Amino acid sequence: MKFTFSDRVEVPKDVLVRFVAGETVLLNLDTEFYYGLDDIGTRMWQVVTAAASIEQAYEELLSEFDVEPDLLRQHLSKLVNRLADLGLLRVHDSNVEVDPAI
Repeated sequence: MKFTFSDRVEVPKDVLVRFVAGETVLLNLDTEFYYGLDDIGTRMWQVVTAAASIEQAYEELLSEFDVEPDLLRQHLSKLVNRLADLGLLRVHDSNVEVDPAI
């Protein structure tokens, strides 16, 4: 999926999200596909789904984690791409209004 860091994400209404002991399970109720995130993936999910843009999420995560900026950008891009490809996130232009994060 092609996106820019000025875009924003939303959780589709057909995706169920459960937080369990610092980890997250995502379930697409339509496709019955599920995906698990470890504690770092969970934090990235929380921040990117609450942020006004992917760039804003990146900046917040950069302040939280001791990581090289380019490496974080790559990992965040990979996570957003993977989850969008699986129908567990939707990416929109930042000017498009989306439902609040879960």
